[in-house]
Amino acid sequence: MRLLDLLAAALAFLGRHGTRAVAASIFLGLAVPPLAVLFKPLVPEAIFLLLMLAFLRVDARELRAHFAKPGLVVLATAWIMLAVPAALGLVILAFGLPELVPDLFVGLMLQASAPPIMAAPAFAALMGLEAALSLATLVLCMVVTPFTAAAFAELFVGSALSLRPVALGVQLLAILAGSALAATMIRAIAGNAWVERQRERIDGLSIVLLFVFAVAVMGGVTIGFVAQPLFVIGLVLLSFMLALGLTAVTTLVFARAGRERAFALGLACGHRNLGLMLAATGGAVPDLVWLYFGIAQFPIYLVPQLLKPIAQRLQTDRERFG
Repeated sequence: MRLLDLLAAALAFLGRHGTRAVAASIFLGLAVPPLAVLFKPLVPEAIFLLLMLAFLRVDARELRAHFAKPGLVVLATAWIMLAVPAALGLVILAFGLPELVPDLFVGLMLQASAPPIMAAPAFAALMGLEAALSLATLVLCMVVTPFTAAAFAELFVGSALSLRPVALGVQLLAILAGSALAATMIRAIAGNAWVERQRERIDGLSIVLLFVFAVAVMGGVTIGFVAQPLFVIGLVLLSFMLALGLTAVTTLVFARAGRERAFALGLACGHRNLGLMLAATGGAVPDLVWLYFGIAQFPIYLVPQLLKPIAQRLQTDRERFG
């Protein structure tokens, strides 16, 4: 019993220091590349459990208001899951990237087809934005992902994947439905009150799983930088340009919904769940895709912090002008 208490306390500690712990795991992955070899095979299982824990934290009561009047959520989902990947795919084709760097094209299209990261509502809340809107949009994006991702894979990169687009859709459906069902069963058996009491421990367990994922994808970054430093720096710049660009364009597109709402949707659009796509492919993607997905973790964790002053300015303006 003493050991269980110690484990629970350790998980709670990690849950209270989540952002620091995640950042540490990223840099540990950079510092100790051999760990990536050990952790890569565990990525699909780690992502499934991460999704289950994220769904476990979802309170249906927070979603009802937005789904009662779903217009904005539906429009945001159509933009994030249909318009953005279609436009990005056409732009990339116009620049001839599939012929120049075909594996990078695969990575970019998998990224564009992925739903927002599960932490998008948490990032919105930390920045003082409307987290419930971000959560409702995330849930609907998750629902359509197996179908939209399979369609875009067939349209743009079908022959470049070892997994057929239909199989990709089936895998995504199995992962998302399975993790949501498992979370629903746990909440139904344990009760809402128990889930709330275990919030810090759930967050701590998520950090442990994020550590596995971060180390697995970051290991190749160090090796890649040593071998091709300029190429890796170019990928870093590309990942930040995509994250910031999609955030900015989405914020402008939804400006009429209110600047804070639009900004929350922009953050969701700019930060995609790359781990889910790795899990759906079973990790059977080219090495360059692993490298790019590792590099793309930097804007996921840094951009919200960089843009926080803008969110604070929006809140100040709202309080001043109403």
